[in-house]
Amino acid sequence: MERGTNEASKKRMKPNVEEKEEDQVSRGNGMEITVNEQSEANVNGSEEMELNISHILEKIDRFTQLVSELLESGKTMFRELSNEFEERLFTIHKEQMEKWQEEIKELRLIDASNEEASALLNNARFLLQNPLFES
Repeated sequence: MERGTNEASKKRMKPNVEEKEEDQVSRGNGMEITVNEQSEANVNGSEEMELNISHILEKIDRFTQLVSELLESGKTMFRELSNEFEERLFTIHKEQMEKWQEEIKELRLIDASNEEASALLNNARFLLQNPLFES
């Protein structure tokens, strides 16, 4: 793209330079040197412009590289955070399940103890209501 733009500007400038040279040649040989100096200044200006453009393109490349690196590091960071989050969530879930399983075990033990106590009380009630001993 640079060359296309550069060539297009040279093509546009070339007729102007040629026209000026023709005008200067028709006026005299002393003026011919001035026209050559002006075309050299235009070429120098173009080289300077190309240098400036190449600096800008280098900045674009560096910035693009920086953005790419930041994007990759961000993706990596989010993957790591996602993995850590997932692991922590699984750990929390496992701990909560273990806690509730322990509560269930305790409730079953309490229930079994209550059933035994209830059975003993029912037996005692039965014995008290139906005395086997006759006096």
